[in-house]
Amino acid sequence: MATLDLDATRLAVPEHQRQLRRAVIASTIGTAIEWYDFFLYSTVTGLVFAKLFFPHSDPWVGTLEAFAIYAVGFAARPVGAAIFGHYGDRIGRKSTLIATLLLMGLATAAVAVVPTYASIGIWGAVILTVLRFIQGVGVGGEWGGSVLMSMEWARNDRSRGLIASWPQFGVPCGLFLANLAVLVFSQMAGDQFLAWGWRIPFALSIILVGVGLYIRLGILETPVFSKLVAERQVDRTPMLTVIREYPKEILLSAFARMSEQAPFYIFTAFVFSYGIGTLHVSRDFLLTAVLSASVLSFVSIPLCGHISDQIGRKNMYMLGAAVTGIFGFVYFAMLNTGSLTIIFLAIILSLIPHDMQYGPQAALIAESFTGRLRYSGSSLGYQLASVIAGGPAPLIATWLYGTFHSATAIAIYIAICAVVTLVATAMMTDYTGKDINAAGAYERRT
Repeated sequence: MATLDLDATRLAVPEHQRQLRRAVIASTIGTAIEWYDFFLYSTVTGLVFAKLFFPHSDPWVGTLEAFAIYAVGFAARPVGAAIFGHYGDRIGRKSTLIATLLLMGLATAAVAVVPTYASIGIWGAVILTVLRFIQGVGVGGEWGGSVLMSMEWARNDRSRGLIASWPQFGVPCGLFLANLAVLVFSQMAGDQFLAWGWRIPFALSIILVGVGLYIRLGILETPVFSKLVAERQVDRTPMLTVIREYPKEILLSAFARMSEQAPFYIFTAFVFSYGIGTLHVSRDFLLTAVLSASVLSFVSIPLCGHISDQIGRKNMYMLGAAVTGIFGFVYFAMLNTGSLTIIFLAIILSLIPHDMQYGPQAALIAESFTGRLRYSGSSLGYQLASVIAGGPAPLIATWLYGTFHSATAIAIYIAICAVVTLVATAMMTDYTGKDINAAGAYERRT
C-alpha cells in the first residue's frame, strides 16, 4: 500500500536520485518484458497463425482472419486502461504494475500450448482470441503506470520529456527481443518452425515475468502518489471523474496517436505478410531488418524525448507527424524496388518518424492530467488509440492492398492518419517545463 512509502516525499537529494534511477530501470525493463509479450504475437501473426489456425482459407482471407484476432488485443487495451487506471489512482502505481506484468506474462506463456486447427478445429482460434484479449487487458494497464512510475520521480520540470521517454524505450527493447527470439528459433527449427519452433518464444515469457517481478517488487511508490495519500486527495472513482472532467484531453490524446501507432504496426507487423507474400523475401531477412530498426530506436526514442524538453513537446511531436505523413510514400516506394539493400534500409528508417513522436508522447499525454487522475486519464487516452489506430492498421493495410493491388493506398492511409494527428496535437496544451502538480495548474476544471 502506498502509505508504506510516504518517506519518498522527504528523501535527501542523493537518495532521491537513486530511487529515480531504480524507478526508471524498473519501468523500462518491466515495460520491455510486457512489449516482448505483445510484439511476439504481432510478429508471429504474419508468419504463422494464418497457416496454422485458418488453413482452409484463401491466403489473403486467412491473413485477414489472423489479423482480426490480432486486433482483439487492441480492442481490449481500453478495458485494461479502465480497470488498472482506476486501481493505479486508488492503490498506487507500483501494485498495479505488478498485476499487469503477471496478467500479460501468463497469457503469453499460455499461447505456447494452444492447439492448432489440425488438433481441435476452430476452437484453437477461439482460445487464441481469448488469450489475445487477456494480453490486451494487461498491456492496457501497463503503459500509464510505467510512465508515471518514472515521470513522477522527476525532481524538476525541465527533464520530464527525457525521463518519461525511458519507459517508451521498452517498446524497441520488446520489439528487439521478440524478433530476436523468433529469428533464433526460426533458424534452429528450420522446416519445423511451424510445427514447434514458434511456440518456444512464448514459453520463455515465464522466465521474463520472474525477472520483471523481482525488479518491480524492489521499488518505492512515487512521491506524487504518496503525497496524494498523505493529503487524502485520492479520488474514490478516478475513472468516472476523469471522463467527466477531462473528456477533451482523453479524446485528443487518442487522436494524437494516429500517425504514431497505425504506421508502427504497418511497419512492424503488416510488413511480414507483405514482404513474404508480395516482395517474396525471406522470413529471416524481414526479422533481421525489423530487429535492426528496433536497435536504432534505442537511441532515437530517448533523444527525441530530450529534444522535446528543449523545443517543446508539441513542436517535436507535430514535426514527427509531418515526417510520418510523407515517409509512408517513400517507404513503400523503397520496398517495391525489390532490392534487398533498399528494402532493408526502408525498414530500418521506418521507425525514426515513429520515434520522433513516441519519445515525447508519454510526457505530452501524462502532463495533460492532474496527479490524482493521471493514471486513469493518460491510460484511457493512450489506449483508446488502440481501437482506432493500432489494432485495425494491419487489417486495413491488408484490405487496402487486396482491394486496390497497390501500396499507394496504404501510404495515403498513413498520410490521413498524420493529418488527424496534426490537428489533434495542435489543440492540446503544452506543459513543457511547467509545474504540473501546482495547485493552480488545473484549476479551470475545479
